[in-house]
Amino acid sequence: MAQYFEIHPKNPQPRLIQQAVNILRNGGVIVYPTDASYALGCQIGDKAAMDQIRSLRRLDDNHNFTLLCTDLSQVSNFTKMGNEAHRLIKKLTPGPFTFLLDATREVPRRLQHPKKKTIGVRITDHPVAQALVEQLGEPLLTSTLMMPGDSEPLADPYEIRKRLEKDLALVIDVGVIEYQPTTVIACGDKSIEIVRQGIGIAPMLE
Repeated sequence: MAQYFEIHPKNPQPRLIQQAVNILRNGGVIVYPTDASYALGCQIGDKAAMDQIRSLRRLDDNHNFTLLCTDLSQVSNFTKMGNEAHRLIKKLTPGPFTFLLDATREVPRRLQHPKKKTIGVRITDHPVAQALVEQLGEPLLTSTLMMPGDSEPLADPYEIRKRLEKDLALVIDVGVIEYQPTTVIACGDKSIEIVRQGIGIAPMLE
């Protein structure tokens, strides 16, 4: 049965953030807020927790998982960033962007796209998500809370709790978050392009 924390969206309570991080470190799958929607999260090295997210969302092997990072230096540990990609990510983050980059050996193979060997990375500006990854000390493996058969991610913590409390370790409630898709940017060796236009605006790529 999931625990349920009401956390202040702008001034998260350190005690509750620490408890949430402890749950992650003990193998829990949590629901937490980002600047785009609620998301599922677990520790990057926890295969059982990752399999639980796959099962909940019925994801196939081609799903591109995303790592929620604290800053650029953490991104550079887990991805291969060229100078152009580095400059772009520095300009656009923190914010509602997901960047697809080649993964380094630090990223477990099961998290990488099976053919492209890429991984998505995000640096969010949501205070609760920022506090979680800072306290965790490593990226958070994350996936949007889009359930099978739904057209949009779950936005209301009450509904999340009602539908998923038997499947999760923790639901973090910061109020309703209306879904706004991130802008997805593929940062390849030879080209950088927007593959999905969301709420993030990147005028230098238009």
